[in-house]
Amino acid sequence: MHLAHYLRLLHRSQTALAEAFREIRRGHPHEPDMYGVCERLAVQCRDQARWLEPFVRRYEPWTSPSPEPERLHQPLFAGTRPGGLGLLRDLHDLYLLATECDIACAMIAQGAQGARDDELLDVVRRCGGELAVQLLWLRTRMRHAAPQALVVAY
Repeated sequence: MHLAHYLRLLHRSQTALAEAFREIRRGHPHEPDMYGVCERLAVQCRDQARWLEPFVRRYEPWTSPSPEPERLHQPLFAGTRPGGLGLLRDLHDLYLLATECDIACAMIAQGAQGARDDELLDVVRRCGGELAVQLLWLRTRMRHAAPQALVVAY
């Protein structure tokens, strides 16, 4: 059973996404919406990672040691960049990281159905719902930032 590989990937990605939201909040203090929204989304990601921990422990004994989750996890967010274009690129990086989480949730949901683990299925569906909102906010925020970042000279 390889479900633990994706559970570890999702747990690590959720933890990285939480920290990235906090870093963007700190790195762009002049953006008024960043502080409250990014902190709230970081808390959601942290909570999602915590919800997954019992399942990682549950499925870990059935998984042979493998570097696969390490290989699957590549840093998608490497820190904030200054200015409007930096904000746009930072949001873009967060969107990619959130998409990684979303895809992992979808794969885990399929595995949970196959394993007939309704408890895990409920958790990843809840995570998936929150991720959908995060992705929507990130897409909207990028669309808002793009015109000024890409057209207006600083």
